[in-house]
Amino acid sequence: MDIAALSIGLSQASLGQNVSIALAKKVMETSQQSSEQLLKVMQAPHPTHGNVIDVKG
Repeated sequence: MDIAALSIGLSQASLGQNVSIALAKKVMETSQQSSEQLLKVMQAPHPTHGNVIDVKG
């Protein structure tokens, strides 16, 4: 294998690795945002609780 072909192969491998890392970071950011939104929804009070008062005597 000549030096030019080896250089191209290494460059392509490096590019593929960089793309994989960038994609993994994006997935981690998205999942973190989703989990934060889920926690906010879980902490929010139920929309119908506390709105009705039973008055029977």
